[in-house]
Amino acid sequence: MELNFKEIFTVFMVLFAVIDIVGNIPIIIDLRKKVGHIQSEKASIIAGVILIVFLFVGKNILSLIGIGVNSFAVAGAFILFFIALEMILGITLYKEEENNAMTASIFPLAFPLIAGPGSLTTLLSLRAEYSLENIIVAVIMNVIVIYIVLKTSAKIERVIGQNGISIIRKVFGVILLAIAVKLFAHNIKELFIQ
Repeated sequence: MELNFKEIFTVFMVLFAVIDIVGNIPIIIDLRKKVGHIQSEKASIIAGVILIVFLFVGKNILSLIGIGVNSFAVAGAFILFFIALEMILGITLYKEEENNAMTASIFPLAFPLIAGPGSLTTLLSLRAEYSLENIIVAVIMNVIVIYIVLKTSAKIERVIGQNGISIIRKVFGVILLAIAVKLFAHNIKELFIQ
């Protein structure tokens, strides 16, 4: 097992941008106001388990329905592209229905806010390009960051402020856009070679 720190860092940054936990701080605070308390540990662990399980069985699910990883990666590139546009332009293309039940730590926080369509699609797209152990390490690192952010969301919002969060979202949006283009270009070539 060979860990590649450049790969781990790249995958970590991609997932960090897609999950956009810092950009989701206002949503987390709003959710906390509605339900009173969010179980940060539970939300982080469940999100991590969903991401890692999907990393292993996602490809099998795809082959079951007759879709190749490259086709999925191209579809993933489109999703990343639209998520990046949302982050850069400050628009909402995908609206998640609110759920203020006591299960808020799992739904909508762990799924689909953290381990949602964007991050699951991204994982399989990354799997087409990076080694499995590096992706797992990057997922675990993201889960740790998610836990820290969930625990300290109110403090972070006070320190960074709305403008700070907005700037961070836009910067990660641009990074994500570049990654989406790279992912699309690489996998579309593979599709035409086959």
